[in-house]
Order: sequence, then structure tokens, then C-alpha cells
Amino acid sequence: MSDENLELKKQGFYSAGGTVQKAAGTFDPIKGQMAPEGQIRHSDHANIFYQIPAKGNGHKIMFLPGYGQSRVSYMSTPDGRPGFSDIFLKKGYGVYLLDQPRRGEAGQSSVPMTISAQPDDLNWFTQFRLGLWPKFMENTQFPKDEKSVDQFFRQMTPDTGEIDFPLIESTTVEALKTSGPSILMTHSQGGVPGWFIGAQSDNVEAIVAIEPGAFVFPRDETPEKIVTKYPMAIEGIPVSDDEYAKLIKKPIVVYYGDNIPDEPSNVPAWDFWRGSVQMAHKFADVVNAHGGDAKIVELPKEGIKGNDHFMFQDLNNKEVADNIASWLASKNL
Repeated sequence: MSDENLELKKQGFYSAGGTVQKAAGTFDPIKGQMAPEGQIRHSDHANIFYQIPAKGNGHKIMFLPGYGQSRVSYMSTPDGRPGFSDIFLKKGYGVYLLDQPRRGEAGQSSVPMTISAQPDDLNWFTQFRLGLWPKFMENTQFPKDEKSVDQFFRQMTPDTGEIDFPLIESTTVEALKTSGPSILMTHSQGGVPGWFIGAQSDNVEAIVAIEPGAFVFPRDETPEKIVTKYPMAIEGIPVSDDEYAKLIKKPIVVYYGDNIPDEPSNVPAWDFWRGSVQMAHKFADVVNAHGGDAKIVELPKEGIKGNDHFMFQDLNNKEVADNIASWLASKNL
């Protein structure tokens, strides 16, 4: 199939989990908003957009975005090429694109929050290893034209309430009840709840974690924190033996892109990723020592170079997706 000719069997959206708030009293429909008594508010749910290809391979992927991102980050690229959702659709996977509670299309929150309007785009340019503004990494695979950079920054979206990991976990577990058995693909901050979702849901068949910043360990085997020049140390998250045992029943692969320093960097945001990769290898070693199946993929070592934190939007995103698809095939997924 060409990029312009993708045949779908079905698509739609649904909400999962959440709560219904109810104010005391009895609602008066004549007074309407002038009378808050008895009003209800549906909030704190996840919202999922799904597409099923006409010629599927029988497998599905649930996509969980990272910090400041909605599902659109997986759906296209800043320069208008197909994103991971279309790429994997063409490979035969059903795709389920999730907006977590209090973000994107799931913005209805049960808790109030003041949304900051402080300019901060250029901080993320550094954090995401695009370069040091206004200079890009020399080997970058990110589309560097002015329009693409503008489109990239405009996909950032705020939280409408406090980030609540247990809430993200519970609503994603509910979303997976509707999707059925699925591969869970996480990005960045989404990797943290992703480990707990994997432990809680029998519908998670495997986890593909793209540049997560934190990892879980058995309580008695949590490694010492890794101190970098970033203000926050890289720390393992201790979990119960039962949670851990459930998680590592699923095959796990973790992906990191390029331009992550091997030695301490004077750029704190980049030094963070050095520590993250070190912790990732500790994670895989412990998982595998417990009989699990975890693999760390550093793309430059696979001959795939120039990728940043958003490898699924880079110019070579098809090549990255092919690498992921090969791993999935090796697990019969």
C-alpha cells in the first residue's frame, strides 16, 4: 500500500475509566448553569482513537505518549510524512492511540489547575537532543526547515490537571479491556506508568519503551541512584516482588536514539540521557537474571544514526519502525 492508499476495516474512538463528580442538591434544568446544585461532571478518563487495517496481522498496538504530548505525536511528523500509527497500520497492526487523563482529547479534569504560559520551547529543544538552539546536531534526522520546527513546537499540549500516574495506569488498563491483547508502546514519561500497566494488565503482550527516563526494580535489588549534571538524579523505582513477576512475563525492548554522551557532558539535559541509558542496562540485567526477556537497543549501534528523543517523527522513522517490527516478529507479535 502507498502512503495515499491505506485501507481501513474500522475506526472510531472511546473513553475508558474516569469518574463522575456530583454536586450536592437537585439540579434545576430551568436555572441551568445558574444553579450548580445536583450537577455532574464526567472527568479523569482516557480517550482512545483506534484504526483497524483491512488486511491485518492479528496484532494491535496501544500507544501512550510522553510528557507534554498527545496522541498526535504518533500520527504524523512535523513535515507531514506518515507517523508511527500509519506505518504500523501498513504493517498490519491495529493501532490504539491514547490520550491520558487531563491531556489532549481527555482534558476534562476533576481537579483545577492553573496552566502556565511561560515560554519554554527552547528548553525542550535541548532536552530532546535536537541540538543547542539555534544549532541542530550535525547528524540530526529531524526535519530542520522552519515550518517543521514550528509544527513540532505546536504539538506540545498542557496538562489540565495534576499528572496522576495511578490514574493513567488504571484508565489505560481499562482501555486495554476494550482493545484486547495489545503491544504497549510508550514514550519518555509514558514509560513510567507503562511498567505498572504491564504488571496490572493481562492484555499487555509486550512493551516497547522509547527513551523512558525511569525503570522499576524489585525492592531488594534497586540500584543506587545515578547522579548526572542534570538537577534530578536517575533513580530506580522499587516495586513489590508480585508486581515485578507479573511485569517480566512480557517481553520488553527499550529504544534509545543517538547523540547520548558516553562521558559526562557539560550540557545537563544531555547528561541526563547518559544516566538513563546506564539505568536501562541495569534494568535489563535484572529482568533477564529473573528469567525475563528484556533488550536495550541503542540505535547507533544498530547502524541507525542521528535520531533524537522523537525517533518516531524523524526523517528515518520508517527505518526505526522496521527495527521495532523485526523485534516484534521475533516474539511472534
